Amino acid sequence: MLLNRNTHAEKWMIRPDGDEKVTGKLRYLTDLTAPGMLHGKVLRSRYPHAWVLSIDTSKAKQLPGVQAVLTAEDVPGMNLFGIAFPHQPVFCHERVRYIGDALAVVAADTEEVAEHALSLIEVLYEPLPIVDDPETALDEGTILLHPEGNLLHQTQIKHGEADAAFAACAHIVEETYWTPRQMHTYMETEGGLFIPEVDGRLTVYSPTQHGYKDRMQLSRILGLEEERIRVISSPIGGSFGGKDELNVQPFGALLALKTGAPIKMHNSRRESVIAGIKRHPMRIKMKTGVGKDGRLIAHQVRILADTGAYATLGREVLNFATEHTTGPYIIPHVDVEGMSVYTNNGVSGEFRGFGANQVIFAVESQMERLAEKLGMDAWELRKLNLRAPEDPGPLGQQIVQTEGADQVWRQAMESPLWAKRGLAAREGKSTLVQSEEQEAEPWIRRGIGASLVMHGAGLGFGIPDHSGGRIELTPDGKIQASFGFEEFGQGLYAALTLMLQDFFGCVAEDIRIVIGDTDRVPVSGSSTASRATTMMWRALQRLKPPFVQALLQQASELAGLAAEELRTGIGGIHRIDDEAGKPVVTYAQLAVAAERKAEPIIAHTEFDYPTTPDELVGAHYLYTYASVIAEVEVNMLTGRVKVLQTDHVIAAGPVINPMGFLGQIEGGSLMALGYTLTEDAVMQESKYVRHNLDTYLIPTFKDAPHRIRVDAIEELPEGDTFGPRGVGEIGSVGLAPAITAAVRQATGIWVNRLPISPEDIVQSIDWLEGVEGA
Repeated sequence: MLLNRNTHAEKWMIRPDGDEKVTGKLRYLTDLTAPGMLHGKVLRSRYPHAWVLSIDTSKAKQLPGVQAVLTAEDVPGMNLFGIAFPHQPVFCHERVRYIGDALAVVAADTEEVAEHALSLIEVLYEPLPIVDDPETALDEGTILLHPEGNLLHQTQIKHGEADAAFAACAHIVEETYWTPRQMHTYMETEGGLFIPEVDGRLTVYSPTQHGYKDRMQLSRILGLEEERIRVISSPIGGSFGGKDELNVQPFGALLALKTGAPIKMHNSRRESVIAGIKRHPMRIKMKTGVGKDGRLIAHQVRILADTGAYATLGREVLNFATEHTTGPYIIPHVDVEGMSVYTNNGVSGEFRGFGANQVIFAVESQMERLAEKLGMDAWELRKLNLRAPEDPGPLGQQIVQTEGADQVWRQAMESPLWAKRGLAAREGKSTLVQSEEQEAEPWIRRGIGASLVMHGAGLGFGIPDHSGGRIELTPDGKIQASFGFEEFGQGLYAALTLMLQDFFGCVAEDIRIVIGDTDRVPVSGSSTASRATTMMWRALQRLKPPFVQALLQQASELAGLAAEELRTGIGGIHRIDDEAGKPVVTYAQLAVAAERKAEPIIAHTEFDYPTTPDELVGAHYLYTYASVIAEVEVNMLTGRVKVLQTDHVIAAGPVINPMGFLGQIEGGSLMALGYTLTEDAVMQESKYVRHNLDTYLIPTFKDAPHRIRVDAIEELPEGDTFGPRGVGEIGSVGLAPAITAAVRQATGIWVNRLPISPEDIVQSIDWLEGVEGA
């Protein structure tokens, strides 16, 4: 299915929140205000690494307009936070480990007074040696950043005998790849409004991807029962994983309880750069061997990830990366080791793609290099080594069978870009056929490259992946669905609306959706890991039968008709054989009857995702597959690379919301465009070099491909019970290797470092010309 307005026309809906977003009317959580509110500001470390000898807040407390200054001694509960395990201090008081570390927080009448108060806090430091390289962090004698050492986590996959198997390979490619520290660069930076209620409770309006996890962590920090904390977490101006972890919430909550006044906090972009988590920079060494027939034989991988000063989800990201080092291919002999290492650099954590982006760039680049050595088409090499539906997952785990890998491989060849690529190949050209206009600029070269990827969805085996939902008929006659997910731009409202319309045959006016409020929704788990769509769909599968049965039974009593003759539909309950008529009983009438009988019509469900033994912790059960084809233009004078057009094929099951599906793939690929061409949060001596978007360059519409084609494969194997897969990440993981393959075709240059450096391209061109001249 080629996604456009002519496909699934009945589902091509404008997002319920779309008008408010494009007009700027939508109030994000950081836009909220409250009468009498104070402004909170955080004092962060001057040094990436130092002992803290003393903190003197007396001058700040005496400043007129300052209402509170808090440090570590003011934390009533646990002075630590972390979504997986508590590891990062709320306030440092003995040692700072990166420049984002918090030492104190101020509440003042105005933001300006709060800023001034920060300048009056006197901190005496004793600087310590900086550990800014993950490789040297592991050297003997390097200062230890944590009592347990500088190694956060280590992973391993071994099957077969990789070392011995390389001897039987006809060709071996050994290469090292480097990937950047990327910023999430969400529109709404971290912040929120924190309101102490008259009954002693605390209401938190703050962006997060897991309201219940935030509530649990704040409970530990504040020394309050979880039930006394309410977290309202939608709508959010973007997250991409960056708001999955606590950020300003501990500070705002502590200040609100201390002052008894509402607290407004909102990071500037500079503060967000310094304190926010980033994508893990990785160095990936790969050695891959192949036989004369093109069959992959051996694969050795060494991953070194810079997790920064604290753990957050560094372990889990490394697990995910390790799992995806073989891509969608079967390799008999595999030897993978990964290490995630502490440094004094900025904290790295969860980010769209979750470690797959880095290793998929490497393994897909290996496939291109091997194909060239074999004198074989790289796409045919991929086909020869694709995993079959019955094959186990990369860790030997059971996975849901799907023909997605083969489907996207075949469908990619229907792409217009594929035909263009084939024409150049048939004519034996290293670059694409140029038009007369292009021939007038011979320094412009074009090329087309492709990649094939798989991506695990859900939290993985051995990790609690509990979900639930609730559906009920409200007193005013609405079908109300409640889920503990958050809307952070991914289009959850639209997807859930379309699901409910499909399940109950109703229209949007019959529906009400409640999400992102711990006082009003059941536990559904985190809005992460591309899991929300699948979890909502599975929950509705369970909720529909009892809910519909209750509706029809009530309608049967009111209308004097057998329940078997009735169905849900637009506005209420209809006769099964009446497709166009009015409902025999409206939802509003059903609600009145239920209230009169004091028998609310409501259904709940809870369920767990499939898991297998603990030794496979982190391995995934459900995978999506995708292929990407990209055409690029390389300026041989400047080294600049521009992506002209891309074609994406996605095998993720039935498309619930075509417009949302398209938006996710387009948005994910544009984020990957920045990752590939421009984005790198450079650090020197563990300090960020770029603090704002004037120097940290993200793609704009001008940089976007002039055409993005998205083709969805909706077929699932017979008996598949998992329904539609989420596509929030799959669109972001395959573009980089497709672009670098296209650069190779255009220029003859191999790229092994992201983002692609124009300087490196020019130097490589000079080198190639020198070799050819010699």
